[in-house]
Amino acid sequence: MEARLKSAVSPDLITAIQHLHKVIAAGGVDQHLLTLVHLRASQINGCAPCVFASVTGAKKAGETDDRLHHVVAWRETPFYTEQERAALELTEAATRLQDGAAGVTDEIWDAAAEHFSQEQLGAITMEIALTNFFNRINRTTREQAGKTW
Repeated sequence: MEARLKSAVSPDLITAIQHLHKVIAAGGVDQHLLTLVHLRASQINGCAPCVFASVTGAKKAGETDDRLHHVVAWRETPFYTEQERAALELTEAATRLQDGAAGVTDEIWDAAAEHFSQEQLGAITMEIALTNFFNRINRTTREQAGKTW
């Protein structure tokens, strides 16, 4: 499969994305956790470039193979903290909004709120939204895996 867009990305778009990443980073959430959030949403959406970039970046930052390989089945493994599990649950609920899915229920939100401040919840929510944004662009344009940003 070949990518549909071959043109360079607009410098204005890159600047806007850098600002969004800066806001997310300022939210006080550990980068390892944000990477797990990005990876899980990208797995759900079948976004190969984002899965590749997440795994590559996480490994460089010291994340273990066990944790990276099992994000897809996080509920059935012992590799994640309760805080990470709450973030992954929130990620899944916010990402799976299609076909009448319940979305983020009060129960899911409240469980996440037990582990994160309002500022951190805002950062996680923004990370989920930005990941879904990138996933949809990459799937639409058939961006290929193998790049890191």
